[in-house]
Amino acid sequence: MGAHPKGDAQIKDNRIAQTTLGEWIAHFPACLGSKVKDTFHGQLPFLFKVLSVNTALSIQAHPNRELAARLHAQFPQHYPDNNHKPEMAIALTRFQGLCGFRPVEETLAFLKCVPEFHTLVGNAAAEELRCSMGDAVRTSQALKKCFTRMMHCEKKVFVDQLNMLVKRVTEDGAAGKDTSSSNGDLLLRLHSQYPGDIGCFSIYFLNHVVLDPGQAMFLGANEPHAYLYGDCIECMACSDNTVRAGLTPKYIDVNTLCEMLNYSPAPSASKLFPCVQDASDPCVSLYDPPVPDFTVMRIQVPAAAKQYNVAPVDSASILLVIEGDATATSVAALSDVTLRRGTVLFVSANESVSLHVTSPSGMNMFRACCLL
Repeated sequence: MGAHPKGDAQIKDNRIAQTTLGEWIAHFPACLGSKVKDTFHGQLPFLFKVLSVNTALSIQAHPNRELAARLHAQFPQHYPDNNHKPEMAIALTRFQGLCGFRPVEETLAFLKCVPEFHTLVGNAAAEELRCSMGDAVRTSQALKKCFTRMMHCEKKVFVDQLNMLVKRVTEDGAAGKDTSSSNGDLLLRLHSQYPGDIGCFSIYFLNHVVLDPGQAMFLGANEPHAYLYGDCIECMACSDNTVRAGLTPKYIDVNTLCEMLNYSPAPSASKLFPCVQDASDPCVSLYDPPVPDFTVMRIQVPAAAKQYNVAPVDSASILLVIEGDATATSVAALSDVTLRRGTVLFVSANESVSLHVTSPSGMNMFRACCLL
């Protein structure tokens, strides 16, 4: 949901001459709001998505603006625009992902307990990581060396090691042994989806993050991550720039990835991004990340309420209905709009929308906008 040239949203109302959201915004740029229009050069600055992840999505990171411009100039076939791509995932169901480098103690424990992983990293790099404890700069450098060594491993070597590891964990599991010291369950799941993929070993470097519905994680530039399982709302800057590292049949740019990553280890709990209650509306929770491109609001209309007003903001916004039914009226709309699960509305800046709620259980909606 957005106006990126690779996925410009279709306008469903056939009374409107423009067929895509991008065309409509180009004809009526004031709909963005004056600040947004000027700051983002007449473009809608965010993309809004719903993801239903059954098979793990690739381990990846997104470049900052400076790197994005360089990659786009050098390799436009792989990096289709020059924008950064910070993003946020908000769980709709229990949601699993990999995000950021684990505390070093955890990676060292895996190096000790998983000989196949140790083989790929090598003695020298593993020892350097162990000796760097307590010195953040040295730890970051040693972590980079360990990860880079693994990612540059010869294919035959890592496939042989992976097969040995999977065989060992499978046999241990069948014998009723605890395989958690090898992260066995996650390893076998990823290997069944991507056999022979170097990304299977990344679970020993990256945090396994589990979100409950309504919890979020924010992924800034150069943060390694992968979505593993579950449904989420995702909002991001309007870009399609992705540097991949594994769990994918797509182009893997190992050198760029190893150079760009943020090698700052931190516990998985630090990856959760908090929402705050909107001071002016008790139905609204704000997910407001440290980037200007987007903010997401979760709107929960209680069962007792039959009327609700979607307040105007000084930005174009996209409203998505997750649960509930209502009739929406707005001064700007040509006629009333029926809202139900899956309905998507584009709301121009400074427009309000009045909802007459018809479902007995209230409503659950998400709204993406840009609060400069």
